[in-house]
Amino acid sequence: ETAKKMASVDPTTSGDSDLQQPSKKALKKQAKEAEKAKRKAEVQAKLAAEAETRQLDDISKDLYGILPTIKSQEKTGRKWTTLKELDEKLVSQKVLIRGRVHNARGTGKQCFIVVRQRWYTVQAIVAVSDLISKQMVKFATDLNRESIVDIEGVVTAAPEVIKSCTQSKIEIKVEKLYVVSQSLPVLPFQLEDAMRPDNDQEGVHVNQDTRLDNRIIDTRTLTNQAIFSVEAGVCRLFRDYLTNNGFTEIHTPKIICAASEGGANVFQLSYFKNNAYLAQSPQLYKQMAIAGDFEKVFTVGAVFRAEDSNTHRHLCEFVGLDLEMAFNEHYHEVLEVIGGMFCYIFKHLQHEYSEEIATIYKQHPAEPFKFVEPALILTYEEGVRMLRENGIEMGDEEDLSTPNEKFLGKLVKEKYDTDFYILDKYPLAVRPFYTMPDPTDPKKSNSYDMFMRGEEILSGAQRIHDPDLLTERSKEHGIDVSKIKDYIDSFRYGAPPHGGGGIGLERVVMLYLGLHNIRKTSLFPRDPKRLAP
Repeated sequence: ETAKKMASVDPTTSGDSDLQQPSKKALKKQAKEAEKAKRKAEVQAKLAAEAETRQLDDISKDLYGILPTIKSQEKTGRKWTTLKELDEKLVSQKVLIRGRVHNARGTGKQCFIVVRQRWYTVQAIVAVSDLISKQMVKFATDLNRESIVDIEGVVTAAPEVIKSCTQSKIEIKVEKLYVVSQSLPVLPFQLEDAMRPDNDQEGVHVNQDTRLDNRIIDTRTLTNQAIFSVEAGVCRLFRDYLTNNGFTEIHTPKIICAASEGGANVFQLSYFKNNAYLAQSPQLYKQMAIAGDFEKVFTVGAVFRAEDSNTHRHLCEFVGLDLEMAFNEHYHEVLEVIGGMFCYIFKHLQHEYSEEIATIYKQHPAEPFKFVEPALILTYEEGVRMLRENGIEMGDEEDLSTPNEKFLGKLVKEKYDTDFYILDKYPLAVRPFYTMPDPTDPKKSNSYDMFMRGEEILSGAQRIHDPDLLTERSKEHGIDVSKIKDYIDSFRYGAPPHGGGGIGLERVVMLYLGLHNIRKTSLFPRDPKRLAP
């Protein structure tokens, strides 16, 4: 009987009916939302209709817009002009340029766009006319900074010098404007802030970590484009000088079986079933090339140092400019070549990169780099004496500390009016195992360092080419001779006396330009705290 009663219960009349039927309040809310959605749809339809009408009325609708993604669909044969080429000679001529929107500023019926291409900038004007519509001016005004655009227009003489642009005497009257690649509307930082002069105390500055975290934006600044152009120049001039002096460029292994410089500052890695190391320098292979009758060699490549040094001048990976050469009688033959090479580089940087250097100095003011020809050479003993005469206490076989290096550089500049000099005859105790001892004083060596603005940029020496002496020196430095057997054996079949040096590219550029941090001259720096990007 109970079962029948339960079966006869109508669920629509159960106590749960309130949960299944919307309340009056809910029904009212639904109606309100439906009405809101209807009004929104009507507004959108109206705006779309107005936009369509404007488009139909837009006399410039085919002269601007966002291009489809370039997928190498066609070859038009159009002539492109670089911003560097834009000058008064092109006035009244039509040009086609591509660049980034550095900024866009609308003022009523016209818009001023500063277009940037590397460190060159030009002003382009979009103004309402018989051919240019208000819609086109608005499109230009709304361009996101850093977007890439194509502009076709006529070069005109600027009514007055445009101080904010490198191409300051001309501007472009825009006839066509197309976006090739849009940037996001919000940037990690503004390029104007990233280019603010160091001595500007009022404006916003972008800190080093923010720059490096967003390096692809940071490298777009005019200053950074100029810095890395100068850096490329140093590399090219290094190659040119040595090639013209009979050197051969070689390429050496970066994964090696033993620490090339000895010591603990080496990266160890697994190499199948064995251990290997990242090369601290190409030293051993340069010398083996000399033993292989190359006579004069140089190489440009990555160098790795596992130094936990978070200083303004140290990196865990840098670009090494290394050279090695055989000589006939005295290692000073090598010294003179290297000194001459640096003077060649400095001289050509002054003449060939004056624009870039001026751009860099606008943001990072510095005293122009000074040098003398031939390069000044002092002995280590003379350097120590100069320091002692000025109140610095240090031993005869003690290496120069960083503060003493800088102080000595200051003393040399005051006395000889040069930012570049060579310090010869270092104590043997502070040099690598392959350095040739001095023939008359066992405490000295046939080695040298070179300095710019009081900081070391090259370390070099005559190398030991006698296998027995090399073996002895290796053991004294605690090196497992079995791991460098190939290197030592390369001198057992006759090897000429030779010497050379290793240079850090980023440090040279930093010091030549008077910058204060090596991370400014390393495209993607690697230090103990940074492994990305």
